[in-house]
Amino acid sequence: MKNSHLEILYEDNHVIVVYKRENILSQKDSTNDLDMLTMIKNYIKEKYQKPGNVYVGLIHRLDRPVSGVMVYAKTSKAASRISEQVRTSNIEKQYLAVVNGILPEKKGEFRDYLKKLETKNTIVTNEEDGKEAILNYEVLEEKENLSLVQITLKTGRHHQIRVQFASRGFPLYGDQRYGKEDKKQIALSCYHLAFFHPITKEKMVFERYPDDDGIWREFSSLKKQLHNL
Repeated sequence: MKNSHLEILYEDNHVIVVYKRENILSQKDSTNDLDMLTMIKNYIKEKYQKPGNVYVGLIHRLDRPVSGVMVYAKTSKAASRISEQVRTSNIEKQYLAVVNGILPEKKGEFRDYLKKLETKNTIVTNEEDGKEAILNYEVLEEKENLSLVQITLKTGRHHQIRVQFASRGFPLYGDQRYGKEDKKQIALSCYHLAFFHPITKEKMVFERYPDDDGIWREFSSLKKQLHNL
């Protein structure tokens, strides 16, 4: 398997931070298609000429069609410590999304209870039947009937962003599961990731904006607005 899709943002003896492009799996599934975990293992094995199996710990996931910054662990100790940050919500994840429609409130919070079904879809339900899902959002730009939104996740539920916006009548652009069946690339990217280094305890902050193509090209002032926030 080639590693041509592997974009490394940072690497040391404990962690490796990468940018996952859209339509690549976070880890292998039954399709046996290209996945980030395997690519990273191959990269480490080749670069450091490691014999046998290479350990790489999966910390979190991004949906296959979603792009963004991800951190993987190179040791079991690092995996355990960063996973604890995920569990206690001490890892920061901010997303950019283009949604269909103009939101009435330009800044706010969504709070719901979500349930993942056997079909792998997620639905909004009640407190007794679901898990709490919280996000904050801010509208950065509006164009025709589309809104560019910055999202800060407070919880990490399955398909959370996609479901919370779609349930309010603002499905993500290109979301073929919860939105319109328009066969376009979903406009969702985790552009900001921050965590505390598992060994040094230093706060590590990484940002990688989505490429200026597709629907992202319509929002030309994207980076300028974000840097000024």
